[in-house]
This record gives sequence, structure tokens and C-alpha cells, in this order.
Amino acid sequence: MSLMIVGADHLGNIEEKLSEIGYREILHITGRKPQEVKKDIPEKINLILVLTDYVNHNLSKVIKQKAKEQSLPICFAKRSWSSIHQVLNEHRQINYIS
Repeated sequence: MSLMIVGADHLGNIEEKLSEIGYREILHITGRKPQEVKKDIPEKINLILVLTDYVNHNLSKVIKQKAKEQSLPICFAKRSWSSIHQVLNEHRQINYIS
């Protein structure tokens, strides 16, 4: 699966932990540069994860709208691994049930 992460300047060991649970391609944008926000979401992306404690409301709104236009699932979490892991597990459970 491929994942796009929006927010945070650095991910630390989050990328490694995401790889361990099955995410092979991880695209990270900080959201600080205006040109990053204007780009479309790549077609290869399966899921978008917004780190809420590192993005402003406007960026979050723009990403949410782009995800909706491309029918992509979007999750929101804090930058802690426990928060990210919980949100991704909930997303997986919803997809398995549907």
C-alpha cells in the first residue's frame, strides 16, 4: 500500500514503523511550501494521513477536498506513533468490514 503523509517537518522513525505494518511507498509533504499544497495527489496513493498537530486548518481543508475529489480515504492523527497506529488500525477494520 502507498501512503501520503501531510504535516510535520520530520517523521523520525514513523516511516520505518509504517513499513513494518505494510506501507511500501510513503510520500511525505510538510505543507510548509505553498507549491506543495497546489500539487495534485499522485494516483499511486491509497490513503492520506494528515498529522493534525502540524498543519493549519486551511491546508487540512485543501487536502480533504482533494482527497474527496479523487475518492481517496483520509485519516487524521497526531504525530505520535500510538495515535497514528490507532487511526490506521481503525481504517483497516472499516475497510475489511465493507
